[in-house]
Amino acid sequence: MLTPRTEHLIALALDEDAGLGDVTSRAIFSAKDTAKAYIQAKEPLVICGLEIAARVFTAVDPALKVKLNANDGDRVKKGEIVLQVSGPTIALLTAERTALNFLQRLSGVATQSRKYAAAVIATDVRIVDTRKTTPGWRALEKYAVRCGGCYNHRASLGEHVLIKDNHIAAAGSLTKAVQLCRHEAPHGAKIEVEAKSLSEVKEAVHAGAEVILLDNMSSAKVASAVATIAGAAVVEVSGGVCYETLRDYAQPGVDVISIGALTHSAVAADLSLTLPLKGKRHKS
Repeated sequence: MLTPRTEHLIALALDEDAGLGDVTSRAIFSAKDTAKAYIQAKEPLVICGLEIAARVFTAVDPALKVKLNANDGDRVKKGEIVLQVSGPTIALLTAERTALNFLQRLSGVATQSRKYAAAVIATDVRIVDTRKTTPGWRALEKYAVRCGGCYNHRASLGEHVLIKDNHIAAAGSLTKAVQLCRHEAPHGAKIEVEAKSLSEVKEAVHAGAEVILLDNMSSAKVASAVATIAGAAVVEVSGGVCYETLRDYAQPGVDVISIGALTHSAVAADLSLTLPLKGKRHKS
């Protein structure tokens, strides 16, 4: 995930936090002081973002040496050390918060995603994310979703056609919106339509939608909609689904359940950086 966009995010984050330097560390340590530190999980979690955290350290100072003790997607126990770093003390402490911010956020998304993925084991349903992501972080958060065992929905408005309620309202009808998209979209593009009622489901099937998104329906109404669609389209369920009700919606005939909470409600994982040994001091 060390793409030019990620490198840019790292540069922005470091400028935000340390653009003026680290006045505290420079007051205490000289440029010759060195230290060793480790990042440790303070709770059970799914780790994600290790290479990004490592890159934060080396972006601050290439003299920092980083060792990764785990791989993204690994389940990590409380107390497990996931990363070790050594080198100039000032640089290490300057990078600490930014490295942890990336690691905690992405591990939180991966941990949340693993929880949801586990809830639909032994079903034919895929749990996917949405575009409800942190601005600028979408590629990273969608990567974290995959590390957690879930899947990605479209990453941008340009990936495939998804006709939502506001499109339908502005076009005048669901059928008209489908016709317009069919005429203008690339020949290989699938047409997905959001349906809020059984009458809209019937209209979407009649209009030839390849994917029908059942929006904010009860699990009982989803079952009726699945029967109405009868295999004519891929069935996606979205809206009103939480972890506690997930299995109610993961019923036969449902192919995909999209969950915004994978990203927008993920709690940052608890990880911390510790310097267990006093850094070697040099007289300046």
